[in-house]
Amino acid sequence: MRGFSIVAAMAVVVSMVGCSSQEDGAAGPPGSRAESSDRVLRVRHDIDAAVASGVSGVIATLTENGETTTLVAGVGDRATGVPIPIEPPQQVRVGSVSKSFVAAIVLRLVAEGRIQLDEPIETYLPGSIAGDGIDGRAITVRQILQHRSGLPEFADAPEIDEYRVALDRRTFAPTEQLAIALRRPAKFAPGARFSYTNTNYLIAAMLVERITGQPYADTLQDRIIRPLGLTGTYLPETGEHDIRGPHPRGYAPIDGIRTDVTRIEPSVPWAAGALVSTGGDLNRYFLDLLAGKVLAEEELRQMLATSPTGVDSMPEYGLGVMSAELSCGSRFVGHTGGITGYATFSGATTDGRAATIVWTEPPSEQPDMMAILNRALCP
Repeated sequence: MRGFSIVAAMAVVVSMVGCSSQEDGAAGPPGSRAESSDRVLRVRHDIDAAVASGVSGVIATLTENGETTTLVAGVGDRATGVPIPIEPPQQVRVGSVSKSFVAAIVLRLVAEGRIQLDEPIETYLPGSIAGDGIDGRAITVRQILQHRSGLPEFADAPEIDEYRVALDRRTFAPTEQLAIALRRPAKFAPGARFSYTNTNYLIAAMLVERITGQPYADTLQDRIIRPLGLTGTYLPETGEHDIRGPHPRGYAPIDGIRTDVTRIEPSVPWAAGALVSTGGDLNRYFLDLLAGKVLAEEELRQMLATSPTGVDSMPEYGLGVMSAELSCGSRFVGHTGGITGYATFSGATTDGRAATIVWTEPPSEQPDMMAILNRALCP
């Protein structure tokens, strides 16, 4: 299962809410501001309904006015039947939410004058982006971050499967994955339209490495994770199949059989989708991003300059973030992420609320994505 495509992530995330209810978890501490809100009751119902529909487990983390409530439903391990605990915070694979971190780092380098958004990628990675209808001289850094480059998708190749690659004890280098992508022709001329493509963020992270002269994971630690105090967040090393901290197991159908797919090879999704984090960390990240603590004003403006994707049920897209107007008048900024065994929705509003919801298994029914956003992020 190659689950770190955003199209797959959307399909998974929208499929996980809205069936009958079953109480399998506990709410956050009584008396907290978040616990008293209507949105907690709505999300409580949603995650119980997801478990009742057959999902192994769900974790919802809601933050407002500096207070966080964690809601859980279902089990963390189907083999033992042990419920997902509220404490300690559970680490999960967050898939394409990783892309918001990559884009922020690129924009930090833009602020330093080391990268220009409208410069061709060829300027920074000479001779690396070329193929059938593909010319790095015609593709800008901005188009890569916007998913408007027209580049082919490396994750569509049959050998790109993070679960099976782990079983086979293989690994991939970014240059190998880029070569796999470039075997295919361009999807369209650069800038012609939107097409969500993991190859874009493979290249964006390679760009970060070329400009900084250090591994992407080190830059991520130095510029985002450590300064913001995201103690439960990290990019796994190549060959590191397990999740380091407390975590629920992730499940997916493999050849029609529900399978524990928690262990994967992180070099497959790499910067485009291998990040591990917690709900609290992701809420803090998106709140800090909107508060101007991650990017300077001009770079944040560039990131949040979104446009329609032309894809049904997908919010507008900017530079590594999605954005949508909610029914309550608030604006959501965040990302979704799907990777083998886990699906994540995470983001914040411009008026100070944040939510991260993680499902540990994809079910089948598909209600409205915007309904999920409204229930989780409106007062």
